[in-house]
Amino acid sequence: MSRWPTPDTPLYNHSLATIEDWLRALGARQDEQELHRWSLQRAAWQAELSLEIEELQVRYLGVAGGRDVVRNLKYALSRQEIETAILLGP
Repeated sequence: MSRWPTPDTPLYNHSLATIEDWLRALGARQDEQELHRWSLQRAAWQAELSLEIEELQVRYLGVAGGRDVVRNLKYALSRQEIETAILLGP
C-alpha cells in the first residue's frame, strides 16, 4: 500500500506532510527560514517552489535570457500533472 494518494489525485487532497514528503522525494530542499519555499536543482535548470494559498508557484531561475520563468500550478491538478509540469523544466 502506498504512503501517498494515487498519482491522479488532486494535490488539494494531499496533506501538507504528504506534499512535503513528495517534494523531498523529487529532490527538493526546504528553506529553513521560509518553510513554504523549496529549491530544486536539475542539470539544466534550478527552480524555487513556493506553496501558496491556491497554487504551487514554480520559478525557474535565469533561464530565459537571464530572466526567470514562472509557472503557477493550481492544487486542483493531480500530483502527477504537477510533477510532470515541474520536471519538464522551463
